[in-house]
Amino acid sequence: MSDSTTDTNEDVAANDDVAASAEGDGLVLTVTDAAMTKVLEIRDAEDDAENTALRVMIVGTRGVEFDYDLSLESIDEAADDALVYKIDELTIIIPADSVDDMAGSTLDIPSNPMQGGLVIRNPNRPPVLAPEDIELTGTIAEKVTQLLDLSINPALAAHGGFASLVKVEDETIVHVLMGGGCQGCSMSAMTLTEGIKTAIVDAIPEVTEVIDATDHSQGENPFYS
Repeated sequence: MSDSTTDTNEDVAANDDVAASAEGDGLVLTVTDAAMTKVLEIRDAEDDAENTALRVMIVGTRGVEFDYDLSLESIDEAADDALVYKIDELTIIIPADSVDDMAGSTLDIPSNPMQGGLVIRNPNRPPVLAPEDIELTGTIAEKVTQLLDLSINPALAAHGGFASLVKVEDETIVHVLMGGGCQGCSMSAMTLTEGIKTAIVDAIPEVTEVIDATDHSQGENPFYS
């Protein structure tokens, strides 16, 4: 079993029925009832089902989201430093290097019945930071544009989106517009706030504020309507 799907704009209506043992604080990954049923059906077909766990790990990034690998493996083969715990009848293994970035995630089925597989709704996002070898020069407007072009937009391009500088207000306040696949996306405001804003302020200390100039009511999949 292998699945690397993540949450998308079509999956914002999450399944709220979380497996009973998954309720409460402290679990890195919770599992909805629907996802639990699907995973157990697959696991129970294994020769040694009772000793088989679901391993969930982050294997990279896809634009502004993490990319995952889901597989079934023997509980006995879990690494010594891996996080291993049980939700109802399902044992979950999360490698140590994926724990922090997956904290608070939920494994679910897609809201769109035509979409197969499983989805992971993760509140965390990969950092969108400027590589250390990028040298930003010129005015604040020029530095922001360089940062967007060289570091941020290559990541957003994976979703068909982009970010552009609208203006610099009062010499230190930056207005940024998100377009393409990002406009109207339910995650674009979070991406701007948690990723792009942090990247701009960290890379250009002169910037005191980053303002989202995107009209999220427009686009093919408007966030607000």
